[in-house]
Amino acid sequence: MPPQIRALTPELQQTANEQLHEVPDRLEADLEAFKTWIKQQPHLNPRTDDQFLVAFLRGCKYSLERAKSKLDKYYTLRTKYPDFFNVTTTRSPKFREIHQTGALVYLPTPLHGNGPRIAIWRMGLCPVEKYNILECMQVAQAMQEIAIMEDDYANVNGIVFIMDMKGATAAHMFQMTPSMAKKFTVFSEEALPLRLKAQHFINTITGFEQVFNIFKPMMSKKMQGRLFVHGSKMGLLTDQIPLEYLSKNYGGQNGAIEDLVAAWEKKFDEYEEFFQANATYGTDESLRPGNPIDFEGLFGIEGSFRKLNVD
Repeated sequence: MPPQIRALTPELQQTANEQLHEVPDRLEADLEAFKTWIKQQPHLNPRTDDQFLVAFLRGCKYSLERAKSKLDKYYTLRTKYPDFFNVTTTRSPKFREIHQTGALVYLPTPLHGNGPRIAIWRMGLCPVEKYNILECMQVAQAMQEIAIMEDDYANVNGIVFIMDMKGATAAHMFQMTPSMAKKFTVFSEEALPLRLKAQHFINTITGFEQVFNIFKPMMSKKMQGRLFVHGSKMGLLTDQIPLEYLSKNYGGQNGAIEDLVAAWEKKFDEYEEFFQANATYGTDESLRPGNPIDFEGLFGIEGSFRKLNVD
């Protein structure tokens, strides 16, 4: 039976072949090798549908060893830190309230029409006295998971992320503790199959640089090179993301945020069973071959998840 995967557009398929080393004729064999390895892991119980697993192969440029490591970390971290990474419903009133603020959106047209997906987080729209950072991150996490399943531009070309701090306060920044930042950084770099191609900060507020400089060293050198702080200079942002690819709320042509929120509300409804099923997947550390993981050691500010050998 051929792999149950959406066909890419000819342009995306060419990019996948050239940049991700995808070989369409070999896809079935690559997925079979991945699934065989999964069956041999007594501690690991992941989703195994083709569309989900191919995201990990594409996110690792078809290195099977890296895809194994990423999938294991994806479920290890979700099991250990469910409040951070494991969304099991999108129906809670708080979840929908945060989403309806329009603080978090994925824009409909990718950069340059065929490039990375553009995501925006408008931090100031979620007042800290009403919503905490973990509640907001649950919405971001759910949107990422849907992107893994259905967004071919994000899977092949990655994501360009814009953090707009207009209306935010120092209290927003101080919600993100160093230990929390470490978890999100490790999850983003080492567990998530979607590749972050650039992270732009605009309308930055007083005190941002000091906090930013604490968190920046937690990232790999490669990711540090993809960070851009523009202050209030929108021109610096539009040099890299032309205005037409920003939403209408920014004077661009790439969707109105109100319409995007309404479309995603329906999407969350459609995916509710998918999220409920997340409760059944994960890892059982008591069954992991080899030594157990020292999570506290791994996630001290000096510690790093990179010490974990999962192959």
